[in-house]
Amino acid sequence: MKDYKILKNSYYDSVTLMSTTVTIKKDLELKELVMFMGTEMNKAMIESIGLYHLAMDEALPNDLIIAAELSQGNPDWAEEVLNRLNSRKKDAKETDKVYKTINQAADAIDANIAVISVPGIYAANEAYKALDKNMHVMLFSDNVSVEDEIQLKDIAIKKDLLVMGPDCGTAIINGKGLCFANQVSEGSIGLVAASGTGLQEVTVIIDRFGGGITQAIGVGGRDLSEAVGGRMMLKGIDALDQDEKTEVIVLISKPPHPTVLERILDRLKKIHKPTVLCLLDSHLDEKITNVYFTSTMTEAAMKALSLVGRKTPDLLNVDLKTKEIIEQQQRLFSKTQKKIKGLYCGGTLTAESLSILRPMVENITSNVAKKDKEKMHNPLISDGHNLVDLGDDIFTQGKPHPMIEPTIRFSRMIEEAKNPETAVMLLDFELGIGSHDDPVSITLDTIKESFEIAKKGNRNLSIVAYVCGTDKDHQGLEKSEELLRSAGVIVAKTNAHAAIIAGLLVKEVER
Repeated sequence: MKDYKILKNSYYDSVTLMSTTVTIKKDLELKELVMFMGTEMNKAMIESIGLYHLAMDEALPNDLIIAAELSQGNPDWAEEVLNRLNSRKKDAKETDKVYKTINQAADAIDANIAVISVPGIYAANEAYKALDKNMHVMLFSDNVSVEDEIQLKDIAIKKDLLVMGPDCGTAIINGKGLCFANQVSEGSIGLVAASGTGLQEVTVIIDRFGGGITQAIGVGGRDLSEAVGGRMMLKGIDALDQDEKTEVIVLISKPPHPTVLERILDRLKKIHKPTVLCLLDSHLDEKITNVYFTSTMTEAAMKALSLVGRKTPDLLNVDLKTKEIIEQQQRLFSKTQKKIKGLYCGGTLTAESLSILRPMVENITSNVAKKDKEKMHNPLISDGHNLVDLGDDIFTQGKPHPMIEPTIRFSRMIEEAKNPETAVMLLDFELGIGSHDDPVSITLDTIKESFEIAKKGNRNLSIVAYVCGTDKDHQGLEKSEELLRSAGVIVAKTNAHAAIIAGLLVKEVER
């Protein structure tokens, strides 16, 4: 039975709706549940899931649409959903003041940054308002037009402001993490990144070995495209170059458009601070004084630490104990087990693993691949060596991102455990602000079930995991890693390290 409810003028932000949908669905034993504001794009999502009703045509963007497929008759289901949704809202303190518009907030309090997370068709308008009030902008929203992005960034540059995004998920400004970010120490390393989980990865490694962050500026994945021209990456470089506290600059991105890369390199020739340049899947022939090129985020963090006088071990080295574990695991694989199955929450972590594993294994494919021969024909179907970004739209349509709700990864884990060709399962776990309160603990039962499935099939399964976080994160890095080790998981030091271990596990198997 399918049913729906439309609540007029009942606004809920998308993060709240996404982060509670899976839990409420499970608690109320619903077959399916979606909760969206009534934008046209959201209506299309509801229709694609098969829960659309003609009455939803009349819903407006400020109306909440709740649609469900019930496992049994329950006339009060919608009321129960709302009660649970509201109970998960943090109780506002009496002293807290809620402002309905950016202008109201800017006029009432001394704020210098606005974080915008509204449907894309409204996001640009709110960003223009914030810039008009001389506020920096973090544009979490996606689906903002390229034309608006360019105009917003041009206005910001004229006003000496930042526009981070659109589709910017991570930043650390003046020690405060915004959206998805980890708790890290303040220090002397500044970062600019066109990557959310890439920024998280480098900052947590820096923190882990005694370094600290001045600013970590996200620019949005489209900033380094030919159209946008690296406007905010260049602005971020200038800002960090002028910042007295920043001694070393780190830039992180997937390969930018060649014309944009040329502009970035020209700008780096004019600054005097050492800069670490990490461009995944890219090669740099030109040598520039004080610019250090790295091909992995681990190497970028290590180099930045060395430039501020912090020593680190070789975080890509596989130590003797791990080599022994690899050899033990290899001897237990059956003849059919030859493949790596990467199930990732972080898109940039997926891309980094692809670049590392490409020379180690044959015919690896991924839904983040840019090369045609490496693209998965269908990310929903496991076939060969696969690295799957589960945060891709094909998996998250109508559902929360796996960093917010890891349970959407569980069914794919079970599927891969049943697959006779699976030798290694690669997993990532992101801690910090915005992420699930305990992504490791909630996954332990599925890890245990995966091991049992393989055992019943007379197969050995190796699970290699990496936890992106710090012990200052409320989930706790050390606690999370120990839970995984106790469950029989091989825990890597960094994301790149995890990929290397996975490659070594199947190296002898492939011969």
